[in-house]
Amino acid sequence: MTKLSTQPYKGARDFYPEDKRLQNYIFSIWAKVCQSYGYEEYTAPVLEPIELYASKTSDEIVNEQTYSFSDRGGRTIVMRPEMTPSVSRMVAARRQELPYPLRWYSIPDCWRYERPQRGRNRQFWQLNADIFGVPTVDADLEMISMADAMMKAFGAKSDMYQIKVNSRKLINLIMTSYLELDDMQSKQMIRLFDKKDKLEPTDFVSQASAILNDEQKVAGLDKLKVLLKAKTLAELPEEITNTQAVKEIQILFSLLADHQIESVRFDITLMRGFDYYTDIVFEVFDLHHDNNRAVFGGGRYDGLVEKFGVEALPAVGFAIGDAPIENFLQSHLLDPLLRSTTDVYVVTVGDTLGQAQDVAKALRLAGVNVAVDITDKKPEKQVKTALKLGVQYLLFIGQEEVEQQKYILRNVESQQEDVLDIDGIVTKINNIAQ
Repeated sequence: MTKLSTQPYKGARDFYPEDKRLQNYIFSIWAKVCQSYGYEEYTAPVLEPIELYASKTSDEIVNEQTYSFSDRGGRTIVMRPEMTPSVSRMVAARRQELPYPLRWYSIPDCWRYERPQRGRNRQFWQLNADIFGVPTVDADLEMISMADAMMKAFGAKSDMYQIKVNSRKLINLIMTSYLELDDMQSKQMIRLFDKKDKLEPTDFVSQASAILNDEQKVAGLDKLKVLLKAKTLAELPEEITNTQAVKEIQILFSLLADHQIESVRFDITLMRGFDYYTDIVFEVFDLHHDNNRAVFGGGRYDGLVEKFGVEALPAVGFAIGDAPIENFLQSHLLDPLLRSTTDVYVVTVGDTLGQAQDVAKALRLAGVNVAVDITDKKPEKQVKTALKLGVQYLLFIGQEEVEQQKYILRNVESQQEDVLDIDGIVTKINNIAQ
């Protein structure tokens, strides 16, 4: 008989209870911050028709990274690689009924067939937060402010991360007016910019040169050098600085400063890989030397809803993956000590299981999470089990405790013991939980 593997599918993770605690902690922070800004939760099917992504996301994701198959009706189905097309579909379906501005968030699991690596799995969960119906820079401001609040809610300081901001409207202007590229060249150059940080400078120049034709090459490469040296909006070439696209991003930076968002920087090379972005884009970067990478990002995608045959609707959103934020927390030692969700582990001494179950029932009715050892093991072995589980309190119930209706409650960490009745145990546990 063939022995089955104990390993999960490549690129997917098993979440043992200690792993799930951390994931639940991350999810809880995401939900808390979103709700504090007035965002409400939604969800959508994990399966979508391939057409939903074919004209609305990047070619790389559609052609190389989707899990797709034909269902029994002959339709090509995709396991969602991202959530933005799904939420746009949902909004389009009720375009006239929904209240705007519409603030929604979701924490779906997504699938992409790509090489698993640190911070990137084939199955991943991510927070998606989107605001629909606001055409002004106020929506971009809210999204970046919420992204900043999200990082701070995890305990991050402003010098631990950087929020890089750019404008696809500005980039499109640079490609067509400044570099004088045609549509095909512009798409190629944008994709090259998007992976610039992964390339050696000589490789970037070589690939940029290959995109330019012979007439463009000399002047184009010189213009690229000037462009890439610009670390602020003021350092951009003069042909660009007086454009409407630059003025709009300047307004955003002024508003961000008014809101004390300290970690924001302009980055002309920031592209964001999805084709649906139309204006402001941003990414949160980890500045830790062991994890110097993008944690998450987003931007404005005003044209996506109208692709479903309804009136256009402005939209801004961002998405955070669970693995990148977990790596950020671990790199900066911000991952919390998370104990078992079981508050009390009952250790029975002698023939007291029935009475222990009665005590446990009373504690549960008072809101305490209780596990009772029902194995008939010796008390010391029961204690070992509780320690492996990471439970914070042990409750010893022997014949003497049953008769007195007072029980020994031991704090595993401090080893302090208290002799308490049921009300005293409830009070002690609740005070610790607060």
